[in-house]
Order: sequence, then C-alpha cells, then structure tokens
Amino acid sequence: MPRSQRSPLLLAGLLATAGVAHFATPRQFDATVPRALPGKPRTWTYASGVAELALAAGVALPRTRKAAALATAAFFVGVFPANVKMAIDWRHRPAPQRAAAVGRLPLQIPLVLWARGVAKSAEGQA
Repeated sequence: MPRSQRSPLLLAGLLATAGVAHFATPRQFDATVPRALPGKPRTWTYASGVAELALAAGVALPRTRKAAALATAAFFVGVFPANVKMAIDWRHRPAPQRAAAVGRLPLQIPLVLWARGVAKSAEGQA
C-alpha cells in the first residue's frame, strides 16, 4: 500500500487509539482539562474521546475524509490548551515526565500539518 493511502489510515488509527484511551483511562485526561471550561472535567474527557472516535471514522472513509481531516486539524488546535495545562501542571515532576509534557507542545504542529495533508490528498477522491 502506497504511503499516500496509508497516511489517512494511520491518522485514523491514532485518533481511534486516543479516543478509546479517553474511556479506558479517563482520569489522566481529566487532569488536563482547563479549569476555565464549564462543567466537570470527566464530561470534557468523554466528549473529546467521542470526538476522536468520530474523527477517526471520518478520516478512515474516503467519502468523508477531506472534511474529517480538516476537522481533525481544528481539533488538534483546539486541544492545545490542554497540552499547555499539562506542561504547566507537570513542571515539578521528574525530568522524563516533564520532558514528555513539554514535548507534546511542538508535536501539535506536525499533527495539524498531517491532518491538513490528508485533507489535501483527499481532494477530488470522494
């Protein structure tokens, strides 16, 4: 399978794995929900898990791939504040955990670009 055909499936797999993780281990995600958001953190954890699963399904299907990939790029931008909160909250943790939390921040850029690339490659294929 060519790389251009694998890329959307890999992105869908990443989203699906993250979505399932929100339900399997919600506590770790609850801690990253910014306090400024209304309601309970668990509600946001589950909502973002559902969103990731829906995006995964959309990216996996050629018919909905372009729209879902663009929505995925927006989603990655939207969850950035949670990653910032995690980096701030983990600033006093051991170095490996601190590095992982800070390392997630610039990782959002290639994730957004990946999702946009999947959308671009899906143009005219639906």
